[in-house]
Amino acid sequence: MAKRMPEDEQKLWKRWKEEQHPDDGDALVARYMPLVTFHCRRIGAALPKTVSKEEVASYGMTGLYDALLKFEPARDLKFDTYASFRIRGAILDGLRKEDWLPRAAREKSKKIEAASSMLEQKYLRAVTPEEVAEELGLSVEDVQDTMAEHFFAHILSMDDQIQDQDQSEGTGFVLKDQQMKTPEEELVKQEQVEELSAQIKKLTEKEQLVIDLFYKEELTLTEIGEVLNLSTSRISQIHSKALFKLKQQLLKK
Repeated sequence: MAKRMPEDEQKLWKRWKEEQHPDDGDALVARYMPLVTFHCRRIGAALPKTVSKEEVASYGMTGLYDALLKFEPARDLKFDTYASFRIRGAILDGLRKEDWLPRAAREKSKKIEAASSMLEQKYLRAVTPEEVAEELGLSVEDVQDTMAEHFFAHILSMDDQIQDQDQSEGTGFVLKDQQMKTPEEELVKQEQVEELSAQIKKLTEKEQLVIDLFYKEELTLTEIGEVLNLSTSRISQIHSKALFKLKQQLLKK
């Protein structure tokens, strides 16, 4: 990697690793700040409005600074790749520690799940967000957003890990998670991934595309809208409806 770096950046890294002068650290932060912005926007797009964007950004900055401290420029690894693991990990870790889904949202989610179950038994089929909204006297958007928030919280819980507070030097968030898994945990996680993949295939073609572009290709909702020639609000509706369906399908398992 060092050979590919511009000379000025190599010098900057060299001074930072040798002296860790604040000015050099500030310069590196400014250079790689777009990484923090990218991951904050991508993860933040799926979070409820009650979560502070500034708080998510602070988690991301923590991850970036941790990456600056532990990265070794001489290694054959791009800093952008290494820092992305740290930034994303710091954001998700911060969200796990903060119970960001309000109690009212959890209670509303339980009511929606109960209403969905009742209507499914009544109609003997899967119900739509519109039917659930009418049953509870809520807006369709409210039902979709609540279930999307709950689904995201479930995904965070699925991916949770027991973290050692004294992480060893150079050990990344994702790498550490992989090393700590037992064979049984790996099997369970694989089964969860396979089950989620199977349920995603039951979505409409457009819903699958939005999920793929958002979670796999890591595009923002606005960028997906540009790709599909749809408004950001429309993409948000498709995204929320897809998560609502996935949540309902997974609850039946």
